[in-house]
Amino acid sequence: MAIVLGIGSRVKHPAFGDGVVIGAEVVAYKVCFITYGIKLVGKEYSSWEIIEKIEADEKVSFSEAEKSLIKILKAWSDISEVVPLGDKWKNGILILKPDDTALKPKEIPIDTFFHKIVMVRDRLRVMEQRINASHLSDEDKVNLQQYITRIYGSLTTFNVLFKNKEDQFVGDKGE
Repeated sequence: MAIVLGIGSRVKHPAFGDGVVIGAEVVAYKVCFITYGIKLVGKEYSSWEIIEKIEADEKVSFSEAEKSLIKILKAWSDISEVVPLGDKWKNGILILKPDDTALKPKEIPIDTFFHKIVMVRDRLRVMEQRINASHLSDEDKVNLQQYITRIYGSLTTFNVLFKNKEDQFVGDKGE
């Protein structure tokens, strides 16, 4: 008998890699694989590894499943999401001008600089998830989380570049 998987279940397919069940049809699961996108996999298929099983007895709307999938993919992948640069900065140039006039200024396209800032943010998020999933003591996890929060706080200067407020860095807001 096939194992019944609910929406949000995490799986590892031998050909498609890591994925998340995002829907169930009569004879197949709709699975979103990190590398291969959405595929149908028969409910009788047994050669994949079930990483995390979610019970299937709840009815979940597509929007709830989509939100869950996005949360899971952000938490468990190194894939960067597309984060839009603020409109006023598009096609702009960042100029690093030394005080010494004998030295030439360095020009960097703001899009390139912004992409690197977003990569730093995404890698910090992955680091947070790995710390939370590690076997460190709770005290060590809290100490590392506080350090990461302070790093985010140091990066809030770059929030002016983000188009959407929800993409910005958030540091320690004080106790």
